[in-house]
Amino acid sequence: MIEPHAPAPPGTAPPWAGPVRLPVRPAVGRFLVLAGVFVCAACGLVYELELVALASYLIGDSVTQASVVLSVMVFAMGVGSLLAKRLRRHAAAGFGAIEAALALVGGCSAMALYAVFAWTGDWGGLWANGPRCLLVAFSLAIGLLIGAEVPLLMELIQRIRRQDAGGAVADLFAADYVGGLVGGLAFPFLLLPMLGQLTGALITGTVNAIVGGALVLGLFRRDLTRRARWLLVIANLAVLGVLAAAAVLVDDFERAARQAVYGDDVRVALQTDVQEVVLTGGTHGRPLDLFLDGRLRVSGRDERRYHEALVHPAMNGPHTRVLILGGGDGLAAREVLRHPGVGRVDVVELDAGVVRLARTDPALAALNGHAYDDPRVHVTTGDAFGWLRQARPAAYDVVIADLPDPGITASTKLYSQEFYGLAHRALAPGGRLVVHAGPVSSRPRVFWTVDTTMRAAGLRTVPYCVGGRDEGFAAGPDRVTGASRAPRDWGFVLAAADMTPSLGLDGHAPPPRTLTKASLAVDARTVAGTRITGLPPSTLVHPEYAN
Repeated sequence: MIEPHAPAPPGTAPPWAGPVRLPVRPAVGRFLVLAGVFVCAACGLVYELELVALASYLIGDSVTQASVVLSVMVFAMGVGSLLAKRLRRHAAAGFGAIEAALALVGGCSAMALYAVFAWTGDWGGLWANGPRCLLVAFSLAIGLLIGAEVPLLMELIQRIRRQDAGGAVADLFAADYVGGLVGGLAFPFLLLPMLGQLTGALITGTVNAIVGGALVLGLFRRDLTRRARWLLVIANLAVLGVLAAAAVLVDDFERAARQAVYGDDVRVALQTDVQEVVLTGGTHGRPLDLFLDGRLRVSGRDERRYHEALVHPAMNGPHTRVLILGGGDGLAAREVLRHPGVGRVDVVELDAGVVRLARTDPALAALNGHAYDDPRVHVTTGDAFGWLRQARPAAYDVVIADLPDPGITASTKLYSQEFYGLAHRALAPGGRLVVHAGPVSSRPRVFWTVDTTMRAAGLRTVPYCVGGRDEGFAAGPDRVTGASRAPRDWGFVLAAADMTPSLGLDGHAPPPRTLTKASLAVDARTVAGTRITGLPPSTLVHPEYAN
């Protein structure tokens, strides 16, 4: 398909019949074409970022999904450019048709992905990878259409005023790249926070259809046959109609899809500056569930086992000053406050919206024992890594890392050797650090990488686990594993700098409901039997938690 290079002889006629007849002066027409390139490039990049963001949210690990989307789309753009060579003689009609198709496919891609995930994501069998297949299909289709734009736009620019190829390419790519910059900045700072993923994609498709249609039908209408003009008008009106109808129904669609994912008991659903937060249950005797970006973070059926196992072993010793990294739901703070002698609890949480919900939602506040009403609890909104860099050395007796699963890309730096080095520095002599390290049974390599990384930071560790985890939702990086592969346990690593930490419970603390020293010792021996040796530590430069 790639033709060998053969320079055209001097005087060779271009593929078109003659200069296009424009309703405006050529300089104005050329400016309008470049403005259209700018807008279409911005829309194209928004589609790309939309697929990356939605795939990371719906499917899982953002590095993997971003790599799939970007690589498939770049490949498809090259193929689309080659295929578009066949349309050069009909550049105006071809560009109009491509923009209408791109507006429809790109604008509806987010809703289609969300629908497939919500209503078919738990089918399993041959459709176990259905959302991933659809992601690749959309990346391929959008890439083909975006790639086909460039050769046709080059033809249209040359038809207005023929110039040397280098100058035309420079002008075209300048408009294209600047448009990409605007689209790339508009998506995270404007479209996503103000409109959301679904409405943002629909609005982008609408802009794409209007600009593409107006450019061809307004500037190059004399280049089209009467039949071609009517077909383009009908196609663009149909696309705009579909996008408008979807925009009107998007709220109902989102509610129905959310119920398909979380069940009929959704009580709170909000998009914070950091993530989507969903609360279900918590009223009329129904257990409360807290979901962050679709992953079950707190279940009222089993959260006490998790938080007791996380907090109480670390409190066996001096615990006047306690630092909780994460734990914005207040449940770890609840367990800390059960111990006499606690003087101050600092909670460092990235998402202020979660803390606000933990303070104000009646069910969640009751579950955390209204921990945030205790004057000893002080909350800081910020990134745990950055906050530790500014923390005073030897400031805390206990550091509790109640953080998302280490396999989630955004959490990887919070399970790095550098992070544990900072936590080590913040510990007072005789202090303890405890880390949630992911499930042992289903992902032992990740668990033991956490242990290895903590040891590399100069800490002495005791790994342990607690079973009895509620089933039904994957908590790790992959959201499409299905309930049958959801983890059944929680894994933890308790560490200290100057001696091997003890799993004994503080005799002065109220006895946990589900935790005993004997059971922890048994669990620690069970975990030791799964040890994987020879694993490298995870660092910021060489993360080791990717699936």
